Amino acid sequence: MINLIETHKGLDIQLAGKASEKKTKLGVVSDYALVPDDFTGIVPKVVVKEGDHVLAGDPLFVNKNFPEVRFASPVSGIVEAVVRGDRRKVLCVKVKADNSQEYRDFGSKNVDSLDGNGVRSLLLEAGLFGYINQLPYAVSTTPDTTPKAIFVSAFRDMPLAGDFDFEVKGQEADFQTGITALSKIAQVNVGISSKSQNETLRNLKDATVTAWQGPCPAANVGVHVNHLCPVNKGEVVWTVDPVAVIFIGRLLNTGKVDLRRTIAVAGSEVVEPHYVDALVGTPLKAILEGNVREGAVRIINGNPLTGRKDSLDGYLGAHTSEVTVIPEGDDADEMLGWIMPRLGHFSANRSYFSWLLGKRDYKLDARVKGGKRNMIMSGEYDKVLPMDIYGEYLIKAIIAGDIDKQEQLGIYEVAPEDFAVAEFVDSSKLELQSLVRKGLDTLRKENM
Repeated sequence: MINLIETHKGLDIQLAGKASEKKTKLGVVSDYALVPDDFTGIVPKVVVKEGDHVLAGDPLFVNKNFPEVRFASPVSGIVEAVVRGDRRKVLCVKVKADNSQEYRDFGSKNVDSLDGNGVRSLLLEAGLFGYINQLPYAVSTTPDTTPKAIFVSAFRDMPLAGDFDFEVKGQEADFQTGITALSKIAQVNVGISSKSQNETLRNLKDATVTAWQGPCPAANVGVHVNHLCPVNKGEVVWTVDPVAVIFIGRLLNTGKVDLRRTIAVAGSEVVEPHYVDALVGTPLKAILEGNVREGAVRIINGNPLTGRKDSLDGYLGAHTSEVTVIPEGDDADEMLGWIMPRLGHFSANRSYFSWLLGKRDYKLDARVKGGKRNMIMSGEYDKVLPMDIYGEYLIKAIIAGDIDKQEQLGIYEVAPEDFAVAEFVDSSKLELQSLVRKGLDTLRKENM
């Protein structure tokens, strides 16, 4: 019997433009790129040169501090460019794809015959180990860590997020294989939506399955860790995106690195919201071309709360499950501004009369609608943060640089995305996710 946990704190933001459950095919794509910044916490060292030919699965760069952690090319082809920014920072490695794809053969494996070390070695060799993250610090994990548990959140509830139940259809065998492989390393905990009808997810083997019910961010893996396996100083928990589990399963079942994932193309400025199969590193132009309304728009590599601002020149992120397009809002001209009833605007605290019209989808833009100001201790964060931590006091400790307080207030078990909804409702207009990232980076540096 599946255990059910219900959370009550949070906020569901209904945005217009959710992807319909139909999938379209991309046209011919010739250029791909792998972006090191998609793997938080690593120091990239490029191991290819322009003009080199690589197979799908060959490493493009490694973690300089742990060279055994490789990052695989999504396609076979010629290394077209190593793009660098200020101070020679590696921005991306571009590969011009072959017409006929070739894969590095790692050999299919019987997962039941492998032990934990065998799984680690295979993931390191194939360039997939870096897709595993960890708490504390919410960074790409390293081979010297031993997790006390592994967490996978097999559902999503951020605004316009893709439906994993739809994404996993036809790939259930690979998902199960990936879970079994991870279970060789540590106990695996899988969170699913209480509304999930996918029998494979509800009856997973080699994992403890928990059903979750409640408003966003109930799907956040950090919320699951906080409720089931809190992280203390000196402990490590691994967190794995559900699509990365599929990557691992494909590797074991086929012997190939296949970084294809199902992406939700969503948002009010998308003409036809839908799903599409795309490889990690696919140009956003290929995904969005001809499907974006005219006007000033914000293209987001991810969902509106946790994704990053991008452009058509960007590339699909390694952990991105949706590409969203919303109005920029810089061309808005509202008579009398906030004084108006705003029947078409969303408010978390019923400041507008729109709440009288019942549940509906809103067409929100990217404006902040206010400026930074002193932090207001109003309890806003606590209303939308379903974790056993004092969110406002933790943010204050991060701003003050008080490391001892941060440790006491539970910074080891949070990730920036856990504060996404709190950032949305924050009256002070603070960039909470950036602040949490800064605090985690500082703490990691101090503890190294």
